[in-house]
Amino acid sequence: MFADRAKIFIRSGRGGDGHCSFRRELYVPNGGPDGGDGGRGGDLIFEVDKGLNTLVDYRHKRKYAAGDGEQGGKRRCHGKDGKDLVLRVPEGTVIKEFKTGKVVADMSGDNKRQVVLKGGKGGLGNMHFATSTMQVPKYAQPGQPAMELEVQLELKVIADVGLVGFPNVGKSTLLSRVTNADPKIANYHFTTLNPNLGVVDLDGAKGFVMADIPGLIEGASEGVGLGHEFLRHIERTKMMIHVVDAAGTEGRDPVDDIHKINAELQAYNADIASRPQVIAANKTDLIYSEDEDPVERLKAEFEPQGIKVFPISGVTGSGLKELLYYVSAQLDKMDSKTLVFEQEYFPEEELIYEDLPYTVEREEDAFVVEGPKIEKMLGYTNLDSEKGFAFFQKFLKDSGILERLEAEGIEEGDTVRMYGLQFDYYK
Repeated sequence: MFADRAKIFIRSGRGGDGHCSFRRELYVPNGGPDGGDGGRGGDLIFEVDKGLNTLVDYRHKRKYAAGDGEQGGKRRCHGKDGKDLVLRVPEGTVIKEFKTGKVVADMSGDNKRQVVLKGGKGGLGNMHFATSTMQVPKYAQPGQPAMELEVQLELKVIADVGLVGFPNVGKSTLLSRVTNADPKIANYHFTTLNPNLGVVDLDGAKGFVMADIPGLIEGASEGVGLGHEFLRHIERTKMMIHVVDAAGTEGRDPVDDIHKINAELQAYNADIASRPQVIAANKTDLIYSEDEDPVERLKAEFEPQGIKVFPISGVTGSGLKELLYYVSAQLDKMDSKTLVFEQEYFPEEELIYEDLPYTVEREEDAFVVEGPKIEKMLGYTNLDSEKGFAFFQKFLKDSGILERLEAEGIEEGDTVRMYGLQFDYYK
């Protein structure tokens, strides 16, 4: 079974807790704090594996988690970092957040490896919190929580050219004739169920990858039959070849077929429908009618729209050379880069802004802000970088924390404490 979709649950590793302990040795009655830091949680990483061509492995196992960091120890011992988890997927896999359908990552083009969920930072041990006024800190920072996400994996075939057409018009025969692909060919009245890819090699011209997209039916754009399963695979193609049965051996009208397929493409994705097209009028070896020439009908209907029509026969091979060299010449005029879907969902930002509780309390020497919302933000943000600090300031404003602090009566120069972080407030 060709598996091109899978829903899985992924989780990075939790950071290990910092340790709270004090140096206790003979002749050292008042040893200072020596609690070590917790280990970093493991990252959840996706990586392209050229040897894979389906997502079938993710149909059997649904939950994946990186390793948690270990707790810090006495004598300033650092906890062991959690192990990263690398999930290998075929090239062309798009990772989407399940509820919103937004793109988290597209494993295509130059993107061969991406950290999708970062592990939580390890908590600081109590040795970091000793000050001149508090020499016996009985507090260690907890490890930052893991990030978790439910995602949909979708394999979108990477091909320069897509063959589209109704079932049994000869797409598989054409593909097997001009490429190294070996699709199953028979008089199926339903449709090919799996997309087949092949490489077209041409003498004196640039080759290209061609995909036989499973046959469309009316209503495919609305999900009728396996519509969405099929249409997904032409999202990356730069050009489409409409294959029609010019001889009408199944009783179909080739002109009507092209109008119907274009209507389905338009309804599914207008951008796909606007891409360059060419018509392969197949089965010309079976045209025996002495009435109107169906190829001329196609040319009269579509060539004024800029869509070239090539009479071909997948069985005898006539007309294929002209068709392929024309397609190669058109592809040369286009951007050679693979279409890569832009990231729309950023786990670090989305998960930080979740509606989690926090508290703001006024103590003698500082305003203390605590809660899982703050823990997550501190765990996912690198405050040492300019970008990270700017994000931290935006987070304080957008989440209403600054407003709460002002409501509690904070003034310029007052101290704010958030777990292991301490800073002075200035507008």
